[in-house]
Amino acid sequence: MRPTERPAGSLRKVRLEARNADAARRAAGLLGEAGDPEPLAVTHFEDGGRHTVEAYYGPDADLRRLDDVLAAASPGTVSPLEHEVVPDENWVAISQAALPPVTAGRFTVYGSHDRAVAGWHRDAIEIDAGEAFGTAHHATTRSCLIALDRLTRARSFRSVLDLGCGSGVLAIAAARAMPHAHVIATDNDPQATAVARANVRHNGAGRRVTVLTAQGLAHPRLRGGGGFDLVMANILAGPLIRMAPAVARSMAPGSI
Repeated sequence: MRPTERPAGSLRKVRLEARNADAARRAAGLLGEAGDPEPLAVTHFEDGGRHTVEAYYGPDADLRRLDDVLAAASPGTVSPLEHEVVPDENWVAISQAALPPVTAGRFTVYGSHDRAVAGWHRDAIEIDAGEAFGTAHHATTRSCLIALDRLTRARSFRSVLDLGCGSGVLAIAAARAMPHAHVIATDNDPQATAVARANVRHNGAGRRVTVLTAQGLAHPRLRGGGGFDLVMANILAGPLIRMAPAVARSMAPGSI
């Protein structure tokens, strides 16, 4: 989910029911990556085996093409979209209540409103939805967490880079999974790195995660290359392709 500042006027919400968890995650990913219109938030939650996906948009968003996007990519697996207007005064309550804990491999990511439910879990990570991307409700974040879980069960890593860290959730997860590794988390958005630093401290990873504001790998702490044996980059494909040569130079032999 990628919430942004709330626009003036009433938000608009679309809602669908999915046949199963895979269909729901696919639909959430399609809505999240549609681009035009770009959602303010996308959520997927399950209640008694029922999978629901909701997406929130600004008051001026043109939602007419969303049905075609879903129909083309997920034929027969999701219901038609239901549309409604979200009253102004309900935004905060709805945005928090619609974000249940997410399990991804060994990790559970939850908001502070679910601390009593999920906070006891050993690998639980508390991330409140805010202005930085990364609460694990987006399919790419959840997939990265699952991949991190599998990789760290198979081998150990000593130096980790989270490139485009957003909320810092992947860097925190890496620190949890690898207590002896040092993790550097970077983002080109100073607001995101401020959020990531706060989340890192809040989740007790401040001594093992360094958060830097940097354009790609253009930071003194990242120069020299050849040092990282694990690089995570949950960012858009275009920027990742452009940075691929620099990322490759930053990696140690045999790294991932």
